[in-house]
Parts: sequence; structure tokens; C-alpha cells
Amino acid sequence: MSVATDTPLLRVRGLSKAFPGLLALDGVDLTVSSGEIVAVVGQNGSGKSTLVKILAGVYQADPGSEVEVYGSDGTRVTGAMAGAELRFIHQDLGLIGTLNTVENLDLGLAYGHRLLAPSRRKAERARARELIARFGASFDVDLPVASLTASERTIVAIARALSDWTGSDHVLVLDEPTAALRGEESGRLFEAVRRVADEGAGILFISHHLEEVLDLADRIVVLRDGQKVADTPADHVDEKQLVELIVGREVDPAVLKHKDRGEAVLEVSGLSGATLREIDLRVNAGEIVGVTGIIGSGRERLTETIFGAARADAGVVRVSGRRLPAGDPRAAVAAGLGFVPADRHRAGAVMTMSARENLTLPRMSPLRRRFGRLDAKAERREAASWAADVELRPPEMDRPLELYSGGNQQKVVIAKWLRNDPRLLLLDEPTQGVDVGAKAKIHELIGEAAAGGAGVLVCSSDTEELTVLCDRVLVLRDGKVAAELRRDALSETALLNASMGLAEIPQPTDYPQKDDHA
Repeated sequence: MSVATDTPLLRVRGLSKAFPGLLALDGVDLTVSSGEIVAVVGQNGSGKSTLVKILAGVYQADPGSEVEVYGSDGTRVTGAMAGAELRFIHQDLGLIGTLNTVENLDLGLAYGHRLLAPSRRKAERARARELIARFGASFDVDLPVASLTASERTIVAIARALSDWTGSDHVLVLDEPTAALRGEESGRLFEAVRRVADEGAGILFISHHLEEVLDLADRIVVLRDGQKVADTPADHVDEKQLVELIVGREVDPAVLKHKDRGEAVLEVSGLSGATLREIDLRVNAGEIVGVTGIIGSGRERLTETIFGAARADAGVVRVSGRRLPAGDPRAAVAAGLGFVPADRHRAGAVMTMSARENLTLPRMSPLRRRFGRLDAKAERREAASWAADVELRPPEMDRPLELYSGGNQQKVVIAKWLRNDPRLLLLDEPTQGVDVGAKAKIHELIGEAAAGGAGVLVCSSDTEELTVLCDRVLVLRDGKVAAELRRDALSETALLNASMGLAEIPQPTDYPQKDDHA
């Protein structure tokens, strides 16, 4: 924990913001002091994003709202000028991958009369090394930032945000900074953030990951439906209590009632391609099988290769005993597969189309009448029914999907495949970037699909999720199945040890025999 003082750097009073038909923020008060790390948590749609956008000047707060920023000398800046005194790190970081660290740090600097003069490359490199060393990092500042690790890129973004600070009495706003980070990389970022706080800055930290919030923050502010419902020291709550504050009720872990396993719905033999090397696996009807592994293990490519979105170099995929053509997603859908990719914005949905259109897009034939005409009323009825089933919020099916929160977008992406009554669901990071309430609902939907007889293959880097959901988990390492953990042996520690090769776990022996490769 950082050492907070009583010196306020940011004070928000009565912050409200109304949109047509929606009160996004309702009289929120918030203070961040020097040396303090304040986390803001809440479900998607709770008002977190609106708060950040008001602080950044993207939105204008409603009359009566106050945003004040204080300097160490007690000077106060209010209104639109207050946002200029804050620094922001957004999830996408805003870096240019083809430029190196020096060049990214230089973006936006005012060079005055040096605009046309030769740059002082030696001095600029030294300055870049000094800035990143401030956060305990050391890497080649001449490399394109695209070649750096995720945590190193985040440190470059923080260094750039703080590079023109004349003192330490400022506020840094971190909006989901660990979305692309895993394990040790998040730890390095937290060390950097604590250094900034120890120097006297205030930190406003927005995150869905409650474990890291409890680890990093001094104080936690909880938003629900646009209102502040809690403002508590971090050491006064545990994760279960925090979840209940966020959701507004007790949330029990998913109790999955799988039906007895049936025949194999998916048999994969010798599947190779990209980072995959001769993968063998089986998923039975009514079974939830997890797949995990560190980045580069092949986990990230497995579901898309099975589905045919990425072509395999070799191997056979069979669905309910019938061989699936390689590289043919249309044939996969016809065979009863549903695929939820990790990147829903790029590959999982058409974000500019409505929730209704996205939901019905994979199978339009039941909604067509004579001469192929779409029965709009039938489509609306079916879309409304699914919106109720998945608890879509708000249940406005004509609303463009891009205007929904991440958790609600994911509910639509999953629902469009559940509507097809799939034999097999392929899920890649199904709850990535969603809040705790949406996560619980998605887990419930997955469990219901398995209970209904579907086979489910879940690829995830979230080891806790896998221990809750799965009957067994396969661990990939170097593109191969390195281990299998059955239900009675599942734990986060066991999965992490197997992923890192720290424990020898017997490989499964009940996979299909290798046969002719594609």
C-alpha cells in the first residue's frame, strides 16, 4: 500500500451526467489525495467510463457538478481546465507500434525553435532511459514499441504521460491498464504505479479485476447504476464483499449441473498449424473442457483453427463422427459449431449493427417467409426473448451493439450461437473484459448449454474461471498438450505449475488415435 497524505489533489462533487433516457452519473463525490491509490469499480454501465470521459474533457458534466484539481501550493483549477492537469492511460495506450520508445515519448512535445533543427538523439535516448528507469524498467529504447512486452509498453505510456510533470503533485488516471497483461507483467506495472504514488502523485485506478484492486488500492469507490454506493478502505473488504457491493446482491459461484456425459461431439487428431503441434483432444456431449497455457503455448490459436477461421497445416477434426472440412467456417456452423472469439470487436460481431441483427445473423431461415422476405415481427419477438434470457441491459434490441457495455456485447455474441442449439461451443476468453455480474451470467449460460447436452471447449488464461467451470482442463505448452487435470485435481496452483512446466502431470490417454491428416 502507498503512503497517502491528507493533501487533496482531485475532488469531485455532485458529479452528474444525463443522456437521453439514461442518468449515467447521479451526484457522485470522489477525492484523491497525494500518495493515494483510489480504485473505482462497478459493473459495465455503472458510470465508470462516463466518469473518466468527464475528467478527460470528452463529456461535459451537468450543471451543478464540480471537478477541482489542486496543486501542492494549494492553487485550485476547476471546470474544463481541471482535465488538462490530469494524465490518462487508457486501455489502448495510444502508442505507435512502429516507432521506438524515444519517438513515442517525443510525440506531442513542444520543440519551439528546434522544430526544424536536428534532434539531439543522444540526449533524447538518455532522457528515455531515465524516464523508464524511474519505474524500475530497463529495455532497449531504440526498439519499436510493438516488439516490447505488454508491461513495457504500458510503462512507456505512463512515462510519456508523466514526462512533462514539473512536480509530483499530479493525478494519474489508469483506465483498465492491465487488460492485456498477465500475471508477472501486471506485477511489474503495479510496482511502477506504487513508485509514482510514493513520489506524491495521486492515482485513480479503474479495473474489472477485483483481486488486483484489493492488492493495489488504498481506497475503493464502488459505483452502481450511476451512484456511489460505497467508499471504503481496501483492507476493510474482501473479494466476496466487494462483489456484493458491485452487484447489489449476493452472487454465488456457478453451480454447474452437467448431465451425464454422452458420446464424443468433438474429436481432434494431430492438429497442427501456426503455434499448434499435433494436438489431440476430445469433448463429449454435456462436458465442459478447458484449455490453458502461457502466451505462445498455442492456446490462443486452438479454437479458431478447429472452427476453420485459421487453416490447419495438418490434422483431422470430427464433429459427432463426421470429418469437418479444414478452413471452412460455413461448414463448421452447418455441423453445429458455435465460435466466440477472444476479440469480439474484430471477429465476434458487427459492432455497427443492432443487437437484434447480430443475434439473428447466423441463422435467418426460420425468420423468412414467402419469397425470402424477412418477418420483422418474428425477428423482434425472438430477439426480445433472448434479451430476457441473457439479461441484456438495456434490453433495447435496435440499439447498435457498439453502444452496449462489454459484458452486454458478450452476452449477445454468446446468445447468437446458443440460439442455434449448438452441438459444440468453442469459447476463447469468454469473460475477458466483462464485469463480475456479466461474468456470473455468462458462466450460468455456459453451464446451461452443457446441461442441455452441448459439448463446450473453453480456452482461457483465467485459471480461476477454469476451476469453476470445467470438468477437466488441458494444459498446452510449446504447442502441444502437456498435461490434463481432472475435476478432482483442478486448482489454480496446479494449472499454473503445469503451464510453466513446474510439475509433471500424466498426459491423458483417452484421445482419439491419429489417422489421416488434412
